[in-house]
Amino acid sequence: MTLVAQISALATSIASQVMIARRGRYVSIDAKTGTSYTLAAADEGKLITLGSASATTLTLPSDTTAAIPVGARIDIVRAGAGAVTIAPGSGATVNATPSLTLRAQWSTASAIKRAANSWLVVGDLT
Repeated sequence: MTLVAQISALATSIASQVMIARRGRYVSIDAKTGTSYTLAAADEGKLITLGSASATTLTLPSDTTAAIPVGARIDIVRAGAGAVTIAPGSGATVNATPSLTLRAQWSTASAIKRAANSWLVVGDLT
């Protein structure tokens, strides 16, 4: 595939995701079952479900790890019985209150990229 074709395909994909987001729909729902996951640029606009029976750590990355744009929002669900704790990646800052742990199974939170290397987490936290 030529560079022009690759750029065209990428532009079409991005336009499609923007239209979905504007309609209030998730780009997709992505189920994770492991005990750790680091958000990636492809997660923007998704609902991430964390379904482990064991404690799970969700890492919010710095800009050097993932090129997630400022203003991006990624929603998170604690779908499993295991506790879900949100942690900053190396070089990132995460702000939330009262803590960075989702309260119970089926608790939800949103991770919002508010500035370079800076995240805000809002939702059902303990």
